[in-house]
Amino acid sequence: QVQLVESGGGLVQPGGSLRLSCVASGIIGSMHTMGWYRQAPGKQRGLVGSITSGGDTNYADSVKGRFTISRDNAKNTVDLQMNSLTPEDTAVYYCNAENKIFKWQYWGQGTQVTVSS
Repeated sequence: QVQLVESGGGLVQPGGSLRLSCVASGIIGSMHTMGWYRQAPGKQRGLVGSITSGGDTNYADSVKGRFTISRDNAKNTVDLQMNSLTPEDTAVYYCNAENKIFKWQYWGQGTQVTVSS
């Protein structure tokens, strides 16, 4: 049984930082892409950042230069370091693991990030 468990969300003031972590269990190997998505109220879920098993990264334009995604293939974890947060970053953040070759995808339960003074 595959599980993705996120942690690290919370309330932070504008300009502050948060680090999200996700641990994936039940996934064999590391040949999958891991990523973070977010969904704000009334909006569709969208990509924040992703990282391949080889370390290639992809970011949404809105977070480039502020967010950094990293992963540990041995531990099957993916982290998202978020700096210079703004109220527009407020959303539920979801961890994702995907293998397009074998056509599977898993999601975490989500963690709330609120940026407010």
